[in-house]
Amino acid sequence: MNPSETKPIGLYLHIPFCRRKCPYCDFFSVCDDRRIEEYTGKLCNRLEEAGKTCQREADTVYFGGGTPSLLGAERLCRILEKVYQFFGQNQTEITLEVNPEKKDLDFSALRRAGFNRLSIGLQSANDRELQLLGRLHDKKDAENCIRAAQQAGFENLSLDLMVATPSQTRDSLLRSIDFCAEHGARHISAYLLKIEEGTPFAVRKEQLSLCTEDEQAERYLLAAEALKAYGYRQYEISNFSLEGYESRHNLKYWHDEEYLGLGPAAHSFLNGRRFFFGRSFEDFYEDHRVADGSGGDEEEFMMLGLRLSEGITEQRFRERFRRPLPAKYRQRGEKLVKAGYLEADEQGIRLTTRGFLLSNAIIAALLD
Repeated sequence: MNPSETKPIGLYLHIPFCRRKCPYCDFFSVCDDRRIEEYTGKLCNRLEEAGKTCQREADTVYFGGGTPSLLGAERLCRILEKVYQFFGQNQTEITLEVNPEKKDLDFSALRRAGFNRLSIGLQSANDRELQLLGRLHDKKDAENCIRAAQQAGFENLSLDLMVATPSQTRDSLLRSIDFCAEHGARHISAYLLKIEEGTPFAVRKEQLSLCTEDEQAERYLLAAEALKAYGYRQYEISNFSLEGYESRHNLKYWHDEEYLGLGPAAHSFLNGRRFFFGRSFEDFYEDHRVADGSGGDEEEFMMLGLRLSEGITEQRFRERFRRPLPAKYRQRGEKLVKAGYLEADEQGIRLTTRGFLLSNAIIAALLD
């Protein structure tokens, strides 16, 4: 048996419901509360079937969306009970995505059930920016959500921030970072706004007063520096954490480890193969999986690992491929090292913060 087939996997559960679609989002979700109970039952059934077929334990679980908190504590706990039943009870991290406008969520029940990490969709601590992003909450809602979660015993809180959004200034970005630090965030995901094809923002792109590429780069570097000053270590292109609070589930993706995704549009990497469900409830309910080729080869390992601040280490490469990191990667990166975009030494190779801004081009150059 391949050693990877005995390691615990990550489990991603897609909850495809929103109160209202954000104009920048292209994830699969619907605004239809009538389907929530049906979907909960179908997801529980699929967990049972997948658990019996897969026969692997999961040591991280991530409830993503959409807006998972719309299901309410009772349904979420029911789903988690199925996880325990068919994927073991040895999870080190169970994450739930929460939006601050959900005011009646029973955080205490979630904590008792075993959820131990919340990812809260703050996006900004500026009410005007939140309105332009189509969010349903304001700064006060976010404060109340964080306070309720902490009172229920949630210490491991991650807050999402969007960078270079319409109307955002340097000062407002810094104030949003201040808000995160002052309210006890252990982890911050800071994403540059990306205009996705087919979204309302894409249609209105010319009216949005978007930042130029140079302005985006400046805001990104500003955010990285401000977060560093608060003690948040950048461990991935868009992710920062206090020591020991990195997202264990997401690290599985970037370390090219195996995971199972359940739900419409959810992707998986299992037993060396990649596959995903189509973007519809019917595809998921009828177990229509789309094969997406093999996974885990050297190129994929490099491409994913270089998103991390640790980059590709000699140790991790040897553990995976039973040979040293090929010298060609250091040789191809010599000019990038001199330009300040890459670091290379006996420990391995890694992008700098400036290099992260050009990550796609740099990784392509390294992989030739």
